[in-house]
Amino acid sequence: MRLITHNMLSCNIKGVANGFPLKIEAESVIEKEVDFNPDFLRHMFAKIEWKALVEAARSLGYSELPEDSPAAAAEDESLLKKLHHALLELHLEEGALVCPETGRRFPVTRGIPNMLLHEDEV
Repeated sequence: MRLITHNMLSCNIKGVANGFPLKIEAESVIEKEVDFNPDFLRHMFAKIEWKALVEAARSLGYSELPEDSPAAAAEDESLLKKLHHALLELHLEEGALVCPETGRRFPVTRGIPNMLLHEDEV
């Protein structure tokens, strides 16, 4: 699972008010090279929840992103490459996503998060 996906997922258990961002418990992380596309990153930058991305990247062992969202990120090629690596090349292969409110663990197996809810959670 790429961090671009993680940045858009939340816990949808009935009654949960604070289901974002999901915490990552990483067991296996892999890197897959992806072609660099600065235009795509510039377009996506406004849609990314920066603090959640930084926290997620750090939980996968990547600490190159600045703590606060840079104002001129779209013009900074070096930052765009770091963003590219974090969003598109880091993959959570095995582990879990954890709801910040309930502690419910959603397993990630072979890079696919299982976000299905139990009957009593719907």
